[in-house]
Amino acid sequence: MNSPATRPGPSGPESLPLINLPFIKMHGAGNDYVYIDTFDGKSIDDPHTLARQMSHRRFGVGGDGLILIHPSEVADARMQMHNADGSESEMCGNGIRCVAKYLYDEGLVHKPELRIETGAGVLTLRLEPDASDRVKQVTVNMGRPRLSAAEIPTTVLSNDDRVIDVPVEFDGKTYAVTCVSMGNPHCVLFVPEASDALVLGLGPRIETDPRFPKRTNVEFVEVISRGEVRQRTWERGSGETWACGTGASAVCVAGVLTGRTEDRILNHLVGGDLRLHYDGEVVWMTGGAVTTFRGSWSMPNATAT
Repeated sequence: MNSPATRPGPSGPESLPLINLPFIKMHGAGNDYVYIDTFDGKSIDDPHTLARQMSHRRFGVGGDGLILIHPSEVADARMQMHNADGSESEMCGNGIRCVAKYLYDEGLVHKPELRIETGAGVLTLRLEPDASDRVKQVTVNMGRPRLSAAEIPTTVLSNDDRVIDVPVEFDGKTYAVTCVSMGNPHCVLFVPEASDALVLGLGPRIETDPRFPKRTNVEFVEVISRGEVRQRTWERGSGETWACGTGASAVCVAGVLTGRTEDRILNHLVGGDLRLHYDGEVVWMTGGAVTTFRGSWSMPNATAT
């Protein structure tokens, strides 16, 4: 570990013990996170605050959130995810692909199939290394979608405890919504155009609607054909993100349940494409994972040891 540094205090020069915390910046389809490896035994005392600080796109590293890569007693590694506002989330489909790439490329777990523990359970991932033995693409078993209102959770009412194309009023206008949990909650709206007015205006309104007691991610989806869609996401705790893997999985399920799409789709997101397959039991997602840069974050010893 590097020697403590000093920095000026708020009212003049002041020596404060700092520690330099290595991090890596990665993205999947433009859904970018700061990643910190704790396999060497380091601990993060306040990941909520650290996520807010490092995710800030003006005063920090910049990203949709912070993901900690921990050892696991039940899998090859454990992923702990925090949104840009510091709140902790259960899972991130794009983030877990990057975790798999990091584990493989850094030699921490060098095998073509990994199991990673998340807040939504242990997921299995198949890695596709290139000729230089670096991972470029990952297929994730995203698990079984949860469809009952209690599992999502939502208090939106329907006839059979599932929320599929249920008319719901937001701000005086009615929308047909389909709710799916992929370990985290999603509210899917199929729309003629995923406009800024919907994503940036209605998105935050739905996220915090009291009918979603744990808040919700919101997907606005244009159907191009039965095998192709375009998606924009208002992500719980982060605002609009360029991609959302759990959201894309929820969209695939919602498309099948509402009869709008086939069980295999190509999903165009702002930051890139994902391929999804809902086999009736679980959702499979395939997409890229990219390392952008590495760095070191200086912080007080009281926060990281």
